[in-house]
Amino acid sequence: MTMLRYLFLAATVTFVVSLSAPVHARSAKPAQFQLGDLRKLVRLGEPRISPDGKRVALVVSTPNWKTDKDEQHIELVDVATGKARSLTWHRRQIGSLRWSHDGARLAFLAQSQAMPSESGKAGDKSGDADPKRQVFVMSMRGGDARRVTDAKRGVTSFSWSPNDRRIAYLTRDAPVHAKAIKHHDDAFEVTDGNFQLRKALAPTHLWVVASDGGKAKRLTHGSYSLSTDQQDVTPEPAWSNDGKTIAFTRFPGPYWGPSYKSVVDEVSVDGGPPHKLVPAEGAADMRYAPHGDRYAFMRPRGGDQNNGFAVYAGSRGTTSDVTADLARNINAYAWMSRGKDLLLEGDKGTHAVFWLQPLHGPAQQLDLHGVQASAAFSVANDGSIAFVGSTASHPGELYVMRSSRAKPQQLTHVNAFVDHLRLGRTTSIEWNGPDGFHEDGVLTYPVDFQKGHTYPLVLVIHGGPEGASGIGFSSLPQLLAASGFLVFQPNYRGSINLGDAYQHAIYRDTGKGPGEDVMAGLNAVKKLGIVDGDRIGVSGWSYGGYMTTWLSGHYPSAWKAAVAGASLTDWVMDYTISYYQTGDLYFFGGSPWTAKYHDIWRKQSPIAAASRVKAPTLIMGDVGDPNVPLVNSYEWYHALRDHGVKVKFIAYPADTHFPPDIVRQTDVYRRWIGWMKTYLK
Repeated sequence: MTMLRYLFLAATVTFVVSLSAPVHARSAKPAQFQLGDLRKLVRLGEPRISPDGKRVALVVSTPNWKTDKDEQHIELVDVATGKARSLTWHRRQIGSLRWSHDGARLAFLAQSQAMPSESGKAGDKSGDADPKRQVFVMSMRGGDARRVTDAKRGVTSFSWSPNDRRIAYLTRDAPVHAKAIKHHDDAFEVTDGNFQLRKALAPTHLWVVASDGGKAKRLTHGSYSLSTDQQDVTPEPAWSNDGKTIAFTRFPGPYWGPSYKSVVDEVSVDGGPPHKLVPAEGAADMRYAPHGDRYAFMRPRGGDQNNGFAVYAGSRGTTSDVTADLARNINAYAWMSRGKDLLLEGDKGTHAVFWLQPLHGPAQQLDLHGVQASAAFSVANDGSIAFVGSTASHPGELYVMRSSRAKPQQLTHVNAFVDHLRLGRTTSIEWNGPDGFHEDGVLTYPVDFQKGHTYPLVLVIHGGPEGASGIGFSSLPQLLAASGFLVFQPNYRGSINLGDAYQHAIYRDTGKGPGEDVMAGLNAVKKLGIVDGDRIGVSGWSYGGYMTTWLSGHYPSAWKAAVAGASLTDWVMDYTISYYQTGDLYFFGGSPWTAKYHDIWRKQSPIAAASRVKAPTLIMGDVGDPNVPLVNSYEWYHALRDHGVKVKFIAYPADTHFPPDIVRQTDVYRRWIGWMKTYLK
């Protein structure tokens, strides 16, 4: 669970192209990164290093332009040689790769094949006839993967038992009053769901099945839930090392709204009612150490949702924040093999880094030699670390470190074609901002930048707000740089890269303070003498869209163009109809429908200053976005149009926060760049 409500994460994936070229083209100037190259970018995920540290299994995703769908397979990479081979073919929605403890088998989630013989037995009576994701287990001795679960509504997460004989998994219950719903007796009570819900949601619960398949046993029951409706990743069940109990994240119900009140429970594998293991609200992502009874979990530091996520560790009744000295947000963690320290991943300034965190004492930052880490990593029994990393000039690849002190070794080259392209140089930039904060951001220079020249500048503002811009490879800034723009990606209070104090500073100051941070960063860039001050555009998606609309209304003379994607423009409306209602309360301290908090919600809404906007504005968003509902964009569109501002509104028929497919993603970027060219060139 996380508060990254508006984070813009546009995945770009594709196949590796041939690097050969016609002889007459070898002496030509290398090409620049262009929209068509988005189709060639391969996305790597779920890097799982085998227990002995000799192999890494990972998911390779390639977008197919003709079908507009991702093609996925699991690849097995030999650590010693870098040689790779495919383990799966023609499977969809692959994820959650997990090695058995002995390394003899690999389990994963994938969409069931919907064989005719299975459709009647395992059909989903909820009305959703699509094949569901199930747990498959593959022997490393050869042969195809075998499906071991038969969950009618699919599996959201799972884990191996310590002896590898059983698998614990989570699956959603049958719809409430399923038979009545079929006859349109389907009215439901509105509680914590978003305004697009069409039925009451059923909770998710815990089951256990033999790892070679068979009859499953249910372990939990009730109105509480082990997952919520808006999670990208569901916390997996955690087996105790003696195999007698399973710990799990317990949410109040299946809706995201009250998910911030989660706790950690445990239940006996033999059955019986669960009991509290970690009663602290906000606790989630529980994991046992490799040995003994120690465990760790994540929770907003001190229980304050405006702080970063901390990692707590210990044993029953004696847990403590082992990351307290870092005092910053941690994105992900894993136990190291000895069970005496943890590997942490997070943002430090404009870099994504690893720390080695002992259970007692200060954390040590690992030297990644310029490679930017990611939350996609795993640890072997010998201490080897596998992760997906990138650099400023190269997209994600698989890296392995044979120890925490070793230099990262690049094992894949699936995006090697980028090395043959001309890119914009990407650097960090720092400045002293308002309220005593030392701030930072990322600056990408135009391709073929020349000293002594000035260039139009485009701000690309990250979402979240609990996100951060770093110097790892990013497609949109490079596409803008190829079009002759300077690109500035400012971090601002609320960002997760400069410590808890900076992240917490957005409390009751969601627009004014962050806006001043961005403008201070813009002034720092201007001082470099390379910006054409008459040609500056502002843009962003999600909370970056919020910042775009805020800045457009509060600094109207600064901008000659704006692109507002999935923008939150009205806090009161957002709180009322989006899925994370409770999350907005933490920003302001109380409900907008009470007299005490009424005014601040409205004053911090960009729509209050819409009449001051001057910049020609492109608005974009997904029709079915439950995160930042598109009604925000409708409101902004009509406000600008009625005040005579040049405005265009483009909507995509998708039910997501950002289009997930390559065709629509490419169209978003094409329109984004085209708008800036029209008004800044």
